[in-house]
Amino acid sequence: KGRPPGHPVIVHVASSSALQSVTVEVSPAARALADSLWPGPLTLVLRRRPGAVVDEVTGGGDTVGIRVPDHPVARALLDAAGVGVAAPSANRFGRVSPTTAADVSADLGDDVDLVLDGGPCRVGVESTIVDCTVDPPRILRHGGVAADRIASVVGALGADSVSGRVAAPGTL
Repeated sequence: KGRPPGHPVIVHVASSSALQSVTVEVSPAARALADSLWPGPLTLVLRRRPGAVVDEVTGGGDTVGIRVPDHPVARALLDAAGVGVAAPSANRFGRVSPTTAADVSADLGDDVDLVLDGGPCRVGVESTIVDCTVDPPRILRHGGVAADRIASVVGALGADSVSGRVAAPGTL
């Protein structure tokens, strides 16, 4: 992919019950968002549990992005794996995220051994990433869940600008 080593990837899990195993604590806002909007195109950033997630996944940071996808093939894969799967989008770094298996094959070609085709993406944009390590939570990347929907669950949101270390996937 050509992804920079300091750029985190999202850990995809089969259900919100996995939050406890990879994070230090689940804030009330994070719990409310997970209960209301998962499965779906929403990634929650929480403080990672020491030893639960390797630095290569978090970009060396102390937080981790967690998501429960709503695609049935992704969910079946995660159920079969029985663990979280750290994975970026299936495209070269800096390119538009693919929405079909043909897009993935065209972009990654022989650099991947297998493309799992579950049909085209229903949403077609990246997940919205919400930093739940701060109060109020703040949006780090806009995506498949609108800000007003998130605010309807947790109330007022913090400023959604980010500076310094890359705090979330897809924000470079």
